[in-house]
Amino acid sequence: MNVGEWAGLVAAAGSILGGGGWFVSRATRDAARATAAATEAAARANAAPAQQQASLAVLEATVKRVDEENGSLRGKMSRLEAVLRAFAWTTDRWSQQMHRAGIEPEPPHPLVEEYNRTGV
Repeated sequence: MNVGEWAGLVAAAGSILGGGGWFVSRATRDAARATAAATEAAARANAAPAQQQASLAVLEATVKRVDEENGSLRGKMSRLEAVLRAFAWTTDRWSQQMHRAGIEPEPPHPLVEEYNRTGV
């Protein structure tokens, strides 16, 4: 073989090996990406229980607060209903006193009539 033939052979081998190097570098890059994705997924999986615990703590605190507010509102509502019943009883008694005295009272408001009819 002469020098020109050797140069051609070396050039051909270089292009074949150079192309193989491209495939190797691409596979290495893809493997690095896969490893990074797996590491990130593992980190997320390890963080998930802590995140769930934090979310559960927030939910429990919210439920406790809402229960306390509901208890307070129920107490206020019960008191308001008791005052309304007492007021209705008092005004009914006054109305009866006026009828016995021959005084015709003003007609009650429609909401009062509805309450007297239904209790609601």
